[in-house]
Amino acid sequence: MVALAPTTQLNNGKEIPIVGLGTWNSPPGEVAQAIKDAIDAGYRHIDGAFVYENEHEVGEGVNAKISEGVVKREDLFITSKLWNTFHDPKDVRSGIECTLKQLNLKYLDLYLIHWPISYQKSDELFPKDASDKMLHANIDLKDVWKAMEELVDAGLTKSIGVSNFNIKQIDYILANARIKPVANQIEVHPYFLNKDLIQHCRSKNIVVTAYSPLGSPGRPWATPDDRVLMKEPKLLAIAAKYNKTPGQILIRYQVQVGNTVIPKSVTKERIISNFDVFNFKLTDEDIKDLESFGYVEQICKMSMDVDHPDYPF
Repeated sequence: MVALAPTTQLNNGKEIPIVGLGTWNSPPGEVAQAIKDAIDAGYRHIDGAFVYENEHEVGEGVNAKISEGVVKREDLFITSKLWNTFHDPKDVRSGIECTLKQLNLKYLDLYLIHWPISYQKSDELFPKDASDKMLHANIDLKDVWKAMEELVDAGLTKSIGVSNFNIKQIDYILANARIKPVANQIEVHPYFLNKDLIQHCRSKNIVVTAYSPLGSPGRPWATPDDRVLMKEPKLLAIAAKYNKTPGQILIRYQVQVGNTVIPKSVTKERIISNFDVFNFKLTDEDIKDLESFGYVEQICKMSMDVDHPDYPF
């Protein structure tokens, strides 16, 4: 029997494992095996999205392990996200149906509005006009949310939430919600602590899921001049103290500050390593050191959408 991650309770009474496998920017052809390796290692929480263009591989890995009898569908917590081109309320259901078809699953455990920014409906993930500007749409977020609630009514997802929403947008959804969002998935790491937003989500009983917890060293737009979180001397010293990797320290940090966390890897050894964070505890001093780098870098800025009225940053 493999050890499983502890869970935390969502505001609808359901449980989410506090460490999951992220799948953003994972190389094509390697995702299905990564999912299988993760499930074998004890992961039960898998995070994906339509825009990652690999949900067919996620589904392949998940269904292989269900077929083998390693897990049942109900043992798993599968998250996906509504992409920006599906925000029109009449398109929201087709968004989740596309995802479920690719995953070859009947339902999700959690479906998130990926960004508060709406695009015009398009077969392109990032529709642009002739001058290379994004083709935005102005769709009221409360109307998107009402369509999300209907997905719960239809049994297509157990829970719904948001991603990359700011405090004002969270409050707007809550003021208009019949079903409360259970989670806000946001960027969190020691270069971008995001504490005000985290505190606000907690005050509303909304779980925070931290993405890019390792500072996303493999992001496509990284430059040689960027500071590298995983090489910070204080982080390396803490890792040496516990005989752990820098990645394990950063994941453990998220666990201890009360976030769920979705580190990404397709390498079997790293997938296993990233999950091995439940047998040690950081001190208050360690956490203080991790929060003291005095450098702020937000990785996922979606800067091409900065002129959209719902741009969250």
